[in-house]
Amino acid sequence: MTDLALSSSLSMAATHPDPAFPRFHPRPAQGWINDPNGISFINGRYHVFFQYNPDSARHSQIQWGHLSSSDLVRWEEHPVALSPQAGGPDSAGCWTGVVTSDDGVPTAAYSGIKDHGGHSQVVIARGSADLVTWEQDGHVAASMPEDPLVTAVRDPFIFRFNGARYAMQGAGLSDGRAALLLYTVDSLDDWKYQGIWLTTADPVAAVHTPAEIWECPQLVEVPLSSGGSTWVMMFSLWLSGDDHEHANGVGYLTGSLSADPVTGLPVFAPVSGGKADLGRDFYAPQIVQLAYSDGSAPAAALLWGWANEGPGRDGRRGRTQEEIDDAGWSGVLTHPRVLSVVDGVLVVAPASGIEAYRGAAVASGAAGSVAVPAFAEVLVRGSSSGSGSVELVLGSGADAQVVYSGSLAAGEELRIFVDASLVEVYRSGSVATTLRAYPAPGEDWQLTLPDGATADVWKLSLPA
Repeated sequence: MTDLALSSSLSMAATHPDPAFPRFHPRPAQGWINDPNGISFINGRYHVFFQYNPDSARHSQIQWGHLSSSDLVRWEEHPVALSPQAGGPDSAGCWTGVVTSDDGVPTAAYSGIKDHGGHSQVVIARGSADLVTWEQDGHVAASMPEDPLVTAVRDPFIFRFNGARYAMQGAGLSDGRAALLLYTVDSLDDWKYQGIWLTTADPVAAVHTPAEIWECPQLVEVPLSSGGSTWVMMFSLWLSGDDHEHANGVGYLTGSLSADPVTGLPVFAPVSGGKADLGRDFYAPQIVQLAYSDGSAPAAALLWGWANEGPGRDGRRGRTQEEIDDAGWSGVLTHPRVLSVVDGVLVVAPASGIEAYRGAAVASGAAGSVAVPAFAEVLVRGSSSGSGSVELVLGSGADAQVVYSGSLAAGEELRIFVDASLVEVYRSGSVATTLRAYPAPGEDWQLTLPDGATADVWKLSLPA
């Protein structure tokens, strides 16, 4: 496929025959996508890779798709970056991983699966300066640890602490605990296993991140509203039988990172935690740590997550596997989200560039019901003197479904994005809520407001 064809496949969203296909969350026009991978900011350009099956709307023979942007709004699609290699350690799929710089060379470290049902290994691939072409030679940097307690391992993540490079992987243990495994990475080609680093036996982790396997682990330094920064860990909370239905969702821990006085290895001490998203349709996020502004505090941390398709929940209609197959596509990545910590609590907001999608104002209302287009941004403001509840409803009469319902405190703001079948709700001072709902032809959205609240509605449009 030529670069021109690749770029035009993104613009096909505006004329996609499926009314549920999102137009403002770039993804290929066809195929399955899930976990965002390899998120990086290099030479003034954001790169987002993702697990991808271009040939089917099902999770199989996973490759790495690739999008890039200079402004988080105008995206270019590139050729597939990584593909399963016959006879190689990734012959059954190139799964979750990261991209980092190794002495200036873009380098991917990802979970390679040799055979379905087998253990993953950390596989290394090297990229061109623009991250568009990749060399895969099947090099394995870390195999399954020779530790009888470790029964599952996946999803490498690389971080730096005290000038040294470390890595971690999510794991499951034979006694039912979820765990993190720690590695020293003096060379990206040879990871040294240091042991089990953290488990759900930790009392703070047990409350906020319960799981049988911690998937897609993240560890980044996040700005504090009061100045300085704190460390945030994030896990996707896998339970047996999930099969893309992730009941426990994604959790996070805040805490400190210090050096062990004997070994010098990093020690993470959780202090608090919570949910990273309040919706059932959010999983496998990845965070990119942007450059430090002055060497003492991080400039920002940006997160993308995966919103999967699936059956209806909580009174909402869903899609059967047959309907997904007929549509020919599955999965969406969320808007990029900015992370901060306020009074010990994670706060998530849409990246500022997203305002570029805001088109013509189409409605403004107070109390009662406000019409919302199929592709819209809504800003809801609570009254200065009272509280109530907000509902976003799809359809009317007996077929109406409440897609979102939440409280609205005095003076509080909600930003709601409706992109066909994907709804993202951002609450000031809190995390987001990611939801899926599938409009039938001719169905309208309605927003119900409490007394004194106001809503401004804009139709979304792609910038020139």
